[in-house]
Amino acid sequence: MNDDFYRSGGPIADTKAPSGPIEDRWTRRKFEAKLVNPANKRKKKIIIIGTGLAGGSAGATLGEAGYHVQQFCFQDSPRRAHSIAAQGGINAAKNYRNDGDSVHRLFYDTVKGGDFRARESNVHRLAEISTQIIDQCVAQGVPFAREYGGLLDNRSFGGTQVSRTFYARGQTGQQLLLGAYQALMRQVEAGNVELYPRHEMLDLIMEDGRARGVVVRNLINGEIKHYTADAVVLASGGYGNVYFLSTNAMGSNVTASWRAHRHGALFANPCYTQIHPTCIPVSGDHQSKLTLMSESLRNDGRVWVPKKGGDGRRPSDIPEDERDYYLERIYPSFGNLVPRDIASRAAKNVCDEGRGVGPGGLGVYLDFADAIARLGRGTVEAKYGNLFEMYERITGENPYDTPMRIYPAVHYTMGGLWVDYDLQSNIPGLFVIGEANFSDHGANRLGASALMQGLADGYFVLPNTIGDYIARNDLPPVAGTAVAEAETRVTSQIERLLSIDGDRSVDSFHRELGHIMWEYCGMERTEEGLRKALTLIPELRAEFWTRVKVTGKGEELNQQLEKAGRVADFLELGELMVIDALHRTESCGGHFRAESQDEDGEAKRDDDRFGYVAAWEWAGEGEQPVLHKEDLDFEYVKPTQRSYK
Repeated sequence: MNDDFYRSGGPIADTKAPSGPIEDRWTRRKFEAKLVNPANKRKKKIIIIGTGLAGGSAGATLGEAGYHVQQFCFQDSPRRAHSIAAQGGINAAKNYRNDGDSVHRLFYDTVKGGDFRARESNVHRLAEISTQIIDQCVAQGVPFAREYGGLLDNRSFGGTQVSRTFYARGQTGQQLLLGAYQALMRQVEAGNVELYPRHEMLDLIMEDGRARGVVVRNLINGEIKHYTADAVVLASGGYGNVYFLSTNAMGSNVTASWRAHRHGALFANPCYTQIHPTCIPVSGDHQSKLTLMSESLRNDGRVWVPKKGGDGRRPSDIPEDERDYYLERIYPSFGNLVPRDIASRAAKNVCDEGRGVGPGGLGVYLDFADAIARLGRGTVEAKYGNLFEMYERITGENPYDTPMRIYPAVHYTMGGLWVDYDLQSNIPGLFVIGEANFSDHGANRLGASALMQGLADGYFVLPNTIGDYIARNDLPPVAGTAVAEAETRVTSQIERLLSIDGDRSVDSFHRELGHIMWEYCGMERTEEGLRKALTLIPELRAEFWTRVKVTGKGEELNQQLEKAGRVADFLELGELMVIDALHRTESCGGHFRAESQDEDGEAKRDDDRFGYVAAWEWAGEGEQPVLHKEDLDFEYVKPTQRSYK
């Protein structure tokens, strides 16, 4: 079947996942994998792009195993990777609270939380490994919060009814990244890992259909260089900055993944984007990014709005009986800890009704008065002090005295490059880990599961599966023609960007694209809006290539040039996201089609027509993308209509 905006291709399947009982599959896959002799590992080279939790843990582990690792990041230090911004915690099925948690319950919650759009095998493996991650990190010295008696503490996150989230105050990502960083730097010191900060991957070197290396640009002096290897690993994060305003670091981009996509790597479920419900609201057009307030705040904070629209009184002047604690009212079983997609849509709905608070009515209150009265200010400060301080610095308001104002914002992307059970893309030799792949979260990620996936992939999964590929493929040196072709592609694009000399800044194009994406492919999507975006984005992209102005030269530090290349990729990705959202006429997780909702306004899935992974193939500039479907099979968690009431 062909539509007017895409073409249909053949089905795709994950051939690496073993059959049999789900609790035995990962053990069986590890046993069936071929091994690389320790003496031979020193002769094998692996390239890793990215040094966040997934990339940093992978580099440390593969270096420790004896491989020759070359690792690249565009930041000035691996510690600057965006993983450091994660606040709330990391999930693990330890059941320290004796509250009924288990590997199977974490598996169930994750499949259900993803609205039944993830592979069971991958999710169960993630739940199994979660317990090992905590042990690994404690051994590294990660300072997880502890109870008075010295045991590791837990708190709850959205979409669960147990406390399984381990945390380090509001700095969990930072502490976990420092643990991975110190392990990585140990391998750098040992000579097993070559680290290249301030280098950005701009193309993939392909030979005989395999990924064999990368072309990178030195961001300090503009030098273009190539590096070849036996396998390439992308750990380059998500693509939320396609919306311009997001909680991602401003440098976060899709370039590494997108350049691989243009070589044939399938891009899976690009329309699955997560809108986080607790972010500081937009304050004006001057902003270039948004700030997250951790989901952990919903443990003790209560979300509410005035019952009457247009109520301009101070929150302290609004009596209790004139407040609507709408999450507690609509979802009594989970209350303020419903999953992110549901909490975000609920916030949008009350604001659309005219009951939002703050400038423009785009905000809801997150109130800690009850928690402070119940626990005492000292206890609340011990849990969330750094988050409260950050909020006050940004807004000038003291959350101990007046409720926080929050509103949903783009935070995470569940879509990414398609991978099999081994985390290998459809391009042999190209592995994709962490947020850069699509594999574990379906249509909605539960809170505190990103850190879990990144470290599971890097510390435990990839080191077992990449060895199987290397053991089965003794590859010759890369021919000079493949390298030359890749370098030519990179230099040609740089020259093209510099030669336009137009009259519009790179940021102006990025901001306009972000507005289109948020307006028509954001929290709520309609066929009319998506089709309008499909007209606007190609027009904007054509204008970009005739009017963008990139100052400076290529042979120097040039941040405008860096941003221009990234925005060029976002302009292509944005169109694919809209196409994916338009073809998927159901609602599921973070993808909400206004035409597909039940009488209560909840997302309405269509499992018969859309129970698959949508894996898109690049067909060339100006050509319609090709859709390949991977059918999802549910043996252990039968799809039902999600209910958190």
